Amino acid sequence: MIFLRILCGFTPVSFECSAMSGVLDHSMVFSGIFSGDERKSKEQEMRSEGRLPPGQSLTLKWPVLHYGSVPRFDPSHWDFRVAGLVEHPLSLNWEEFNRLPRVETTSDFHCVTRWSRFDNRWTGVAMREILARAKPKPEAKYVLVHAEQGYTANVPLADLDRDNVLLATHHDGEPLTPDHGYPLRLIVPHLYGWKSVKWVRGLEFLSQDQAGFWEQNGYHMRGDPFKEERFDTD
Repeated sequence: MIFLRILCGFTPVSFECSAMSGVLDHSMVFSGIFSGDERKSKEQEMRSEGRLPPGQSLTLKWPVLHYGSVPRFDPSHWDFRVAGLVEHPLSLNWEEFNRLPRVETTSDFHCVTRWSRFDNRWTGVAMREILARAKPKPEAKYVLVHAEQGYTANVPLADLDRDNVLLATHHDGEPLTPDHGYPLRLIVPHLYGWKSVKWVRGLEFLSQDQAGFWEQNGYHMRGDPFKEERFDTD
């Protein structure tokens, strides 16, 4: 059961595989996610278009499972910070963050537990908006993403500096639910889902790569699904 929790790896206390909570059973976690003729037809389409990474199966659902508690959101005490190797460090409260320009993107989502969900619509603040305001210094090459409960994940700056990377507040036209990362979730669609950190609170810009929570526990430092970069041995 710990193995499954580590694979999804979104936070130390929550991972996304199935809509249930409590004691896990492998057959219960994955039952229903990959079944049905519609799903099989769509999977064949995505594979033929080159959009389904190797080792992945398409799901039409949006799996989630809680292991422990979801962080409570208090807008009066919430803030988002940008620090480290930047010209202009940022500290924004919830109201200030929501005044930033909004974008909508559509992208695919690939969980390291081998499911993929396609054509997700995300609404939020473009990462390039944050980069333009903070202005990373030339020596900044990596970012350590900080989230609630001390969770971290490392992402190369080059992987964040893309048009479709954003800090999302909405998914498929609805506000994120708490178990999917409300109020703020990083979306990095070209990397495995554990890099799309839930409950984000800040970004720390670094000159050297620094392993995050799951990367310290055997996961790949980058996590490209099309290269099957799941573990540090891949």
